Amino acid sequence: MSHANTLGQAAQTSAPLRLDALETPCLILDADRMERNIARLRDRLAPLGVALRPHLKTAKSVEVARHVMSSPQGPATVSTLKEAEFFAAAGVRDIIYAVGITPWKLAKVIELRRQGVDLAVVLDTVEQAEAVAAASREAGIAIPVLIEIDCDGHRSGVVPDDAARLVAIGRALIDGGELRGVLTHAGGSYGARGVQALQQAAEQERKSVVDAAAILRGAGLPCPVVSLGSTPTAHHALDLTGVTEVRAGVFVFFDLVMAGIGICQVEDIAISVLATVIGHQREKGWILVDAGWMAMSQDRGTAKQAVNQGYGVVCDIAGHAYPDLIMADANQEHGIITLRPGSQGTLPDLAIGDRLRILPNHACATGAQHRQYNVVHGESDVVTGQWQRFGGW
Repeated sequence: MSHANTLGQAAQTSAPLRLDALETPCLILDADRMERNIARLRDRLAPLGVALRPHLKTAKSVEVARHVMSSPQGPATVSTLKEAEFFAAAGVRDIIYAVGITPWKLAKVIELRRQGVDLAVVLDTVEQAEAVAAASREAGIAIPVLIEIDCDGHRSGVVPDDAARLVAIGRALIDGGELRGVLTHAGGSYGARGVQALQQAAEQERKSVVDAAAILRGAGLPCPVVSLGSTPTAHHALDLTGVTEVRAGVFVFFDLVMAGIGICQVEDIAISVLATVIGHQREKGWILVDAGWMAMSQDRGTAKQAVNQGYGVVCDIAGHAYPDLIMADANQEHGIITLRPGSQGTLPDLAIGDRLRILPNHACATGAQHRQYNVVHGESDVVTGQWQRFGGW
């Protein structure tokens, strides 16, 4: 083989992968936007004197986790024990499993702790506390626990002024287990609108866990960790006195729901689904693409907001949103692109085979449909990495 041919083959194999060469639909991650989103929250929390314990349920990726955690060992929050195992295998050692524990999952918790992972669990009943204490005694390993506090009636947890229940849980737990603190999540903040309402939600969240911690300490029980967090409140808290850490997850990527609440701009959203134009129904004003609800998810979170974004906002291949263009409907593998109702705009002139990027309603749900991120930077179409993500329980 000639030297010239060798050089030609080398040039060919080293040619960069570009967006127009990817099979669609697929998930795109703009790493520049992601880094700005991470820096924004870190800069906001620094003067408030609290640690960031990012929730990795949105990313489900070791590479993304390493960008958002403060060290390769953590701290981190997860929503499944599979996430705990996955990140533990990558070296993460400080993890909260932030979903109410059930007795049958305690064997896996103990196994991970024996591997050197400081895995803490969450609960809100005496029954769970008794199960944790019993499993801890049997294993000879004290499982650390945070008592979940219901700060806004959104989901689970102990209401913060139920002193009798809080103390009963704490006392049941320390008979073998470890009471590490209290934890809450202001899920109700997703329904807040306006800066004042979001600030009030953040203060209500803070006060709930601080008050609960005071009740436990007043009863002679330990409460070193006071943990709270949601992306909306993390960006609007004015005072975090008494809090030790903030948990948030979707801020890494943001999404259209967060934009609708006012936490970010559409231009901040770091993930999108790359799709290809596969047809037109011109009399209906439709452009058809090969990304349906299997690629975008069925999450229609913006349907409850002032601006309904359908299944997602449509952008060109560089990530710039077309005016008033949304995925208005979807079948399993077909997406219907059209102008939003009431728009006076015109459809872009797109040919069969053209590429589009669609911003998601809910980053967690859309991400869950895919198994890797195709990483780009800003307007560049060069794919600089393909980061694996995982799913399941």
